[in-house]
Amino acid sequence: MDKNRVKGTIDEVVGSAKRHVGNLTGDTRTQVEGAVQQVKGKVENAVGKLKDSARDAQANLKASREPNKKVVHEHREVVISEDRNRI
Repeated sequence: MDKNRVKGTIDEVVGSAKRHVGNLTGDTRTQVEGAVQQVKGKVENAVGKLKDSARDAQANLKASREPNKKVVHEHREVVISEDRNRI
């Protein structure tokens, strides 16, 4: 798993928390900062997924050139659930 995916997931969680705190306190600035950090995390996560895919494609290409070797990839994905009813 690429480090961008981990960092992106952290940014998504922290951004979500900031946004919710802003909602509870009525602080628009905190809400906006949280939303921006969430988007930043989603972009980082997408970049990490692209890097993982590129790395997998490269490994598969290399394995296809060496038929006696087998490449095994384990994919893990972090899913963040957000309560959309609370705004």
